[in-house]
Amino acid sequence: MLSQILTIARNTFVESVRQPVLILLILASGLLQAFNTWTAAFSMGRTSSAEVYGDNKLLLDVGLATIFGAGVVMAAFLATAVVSSEIERKTMLTVVSKPISRAWVVLGKYLGVAGALTGATIVMLVFLLMAIRHGVMTTAADNLDMPVVLFGFGAVIGSLVLAAAANYMYGWSFNQTAATAMLPLVLLAYLGVLLFSKDWEPQPLRTDLPVKIVVACLAMVFAILVLASVATAASTRLGQVMTIVICAGVFVGGLLSNYFLGRQAFNNEIVGVVLETRMLETSNPDPSTRGAIMEVTLRELPREEIEVGDPFYFGPNPNGVALTSTNFQPFEGDFSDTPRLFDPGSPSGLMVRGIDEKTLEVMNIGRDPLPLARLPERDDFVFITPTTVQPVSATLWAVVPNMHYYWLLDAVTQNRDIPAGHLARIAIYAVLQIAAFLALAVALFQRRDVG
Repeated sequence: MLSQILTIARNTFVESVRQPVLILLILASGLLQAFNTWTAAFSMGRTSSAEVYGDNKLLLDVGLATIFGAGVVMAAFLATAVVSSEIERKTMLTVVSKPISRAWVVLGKYLGVAGALTGATIVMLVFLLMAIRHGVMTTAADNLDMPVVLFGFGAVIGSLVLAAAANYMYGWSFNQTAATAMLPLVLLAYLGVLLFSKDWEPQPLRTDLPVKIVVACLAMVFAILVLASVATAASTRLGQVMTIVICAGVFVGGLLSNYFLGRQAFNNEIVGVVLETRMLETSNPDPSTRGAIMEVTLRELPREEIEVGDPFYFGPNPNGVALTSTNFQPFEGDFSDTPRLFDPGSPSGLMVRGIDEKTLEVMNIGRDPLPLARLPERDDFVFITPTTVQPVSATLWAVVPNMHYYWLLDAVTQNRDIPAGHLARIAIYAVLQIAAFLALAVALFQRRDVG
């Protein structure tokens, strides 16, 4: 079974990289990244501690959007070429007539398309990383980053020349040779860029390597692989045009799902935004211990009246989803009776012990203290009521692929750390989405007449 799947995947990969649309979109993406360094000089502002700042923020935004859009089109075209077109040409009959399950045919086709897409996406992302290293040219007096220009254009031209020579002398497919040769050549070119400064001075590899941007690029690869599974499912029943429409619809729907579904799925009322937090008792700095007290300062006066004894919830989202403090049961009773706050029957939670204008004293109460992964951070949202969930909206919001999960641009531009655990959750989310769409593809293809 494994050898059959790998054979189908290998043949699909070869057929995918031979498609003219693959190399055309790769070259178009690289050309647009070069143009972006000339045209993105509109954001202003020059100082920041983030990996990108000023005009380069717009460069990164436009560059990632370019790759996202190219990935949608590329996934639809490649999936159609290896599934729908084979059905129309009756060549799929040769495959399914052999002793192999149609489910393995779908899986092999997806793996081949995914391999071609992954290679093409990496090349496009390296073009973006080179553009970020070059930076936006805000004036005509700005100097070119010659290592980027020479290594980058050298890799592209070298792969095209190699493909043309191989096609002329050996009859190899130009598109296939160019696409496969471009990946290692572009990676070597970027390595050369990292080893030299703009003035051709040798430097450590890590000097100009934007780690957070690389992580954001990796999340983008997951998103495009999800779209490839959507295209595979659509192409089992639809032609090229409708497959592109379906992919574009899922892409746009995933971008709008937070607005139309996410904000309806979870409801809560913000009472304030955190400015800073500190522990009052330095001898007990862990906020997850019983009786721990923290002082939370808000940016402005609370939007609603907060009273002593009110529960305290906080989290990074304005609608109350994924509260860091979780939804706990509020304490009921005489909150001035301090021993009662820690009785075996008292629920674990956070309670407002005191309030002075914009400053809140919050205590961790209960026999078993409420576990907290962290203190309230700057720009966290504060609530005094639990978050309510609308089951229908929450279910639809969970089913529709949410493209915002893969869009880590805000974390990069705001200089926020991207934990490895968060990237792992994105990968798991992508795998689950891919599995769901491939299961749909198998169901659609199982009774499809291919003869």
